Amino acid sequence: MAKLRLLFRKEGRAVYISHLDLLRTFQRVFLREGLVLRHSQGFHPHPLLSFALPLSVGQSSDCEILDFEVDGALDCAALPDALNRFMPEGIVAVDCWEAVRPVRELDALRCRVELIYDGGVTPETLQAVRDLFAREEIVIRKRTKRKAMADVDIRPLIRGLDFAAEGDTICIDATVAAQNPGLNPALLATAVETCLPERGPDFVRVRRLSLLDSRGGVFR
Repeated sequence: MAKLRLLFRKEGRAVYISHLDLLRTFQRVFLREGLVLRHSQGFHPHPLLSFALPLSVGQSSDCEILDFEVDGALDCAALPDALNRFMPEGIVAVDCWEAVRPVRELDALRCRVELIYDGGVTPETLQAVRDLFAREEIVIRKRTKRKAMADVDIRPLIRGLDFAAEGDTICIDATVAAQNPGLNPALLATAVETCLPERGPDFVRVRRLSLLDSRGGVFR
């Protein structure tokens, strides 16, 4: 059987499920559906499951991707509904297809970052946030892969931004680099908190909307 790709949403209380717990969740769901996953070879075989871009805890998404392999034939069209019978609240399988394109072709994320202010959004705050992201350089402190803190300019990783004020919220619709290197959308809020401490939000929400290839099309 070829490698398959499952598209699913993660929202509600499920946003607090960690990456490892999510992996275990899918292992149990596949087992309850009666699917036999292919396993790696060696002394410690494990199911061949992999997430394209693991989602940070606390973030929601419309476009999570899980690659997996099963032994035997499988009806991809019927699989999402079959799996949803066993899914926990907030995780919803949407589609399934044969994984033809390698994950390395995943180029960008389209997402929404909501900056929420208890006292409401003033025109001055909205303009200050716009001006911040119009800068040629936006340097923040972030943890590197080696777990050390370093100054990083995130501006080259931002592909596009749109701003709107909705009540007590500044909505940032962003397209950012996905990998090699990628930008966690939550760092847009970190940039506001770092560079505009007097304009920092009281709460932040992040949602992935779609995964894109290098041509701006939806990655599948």
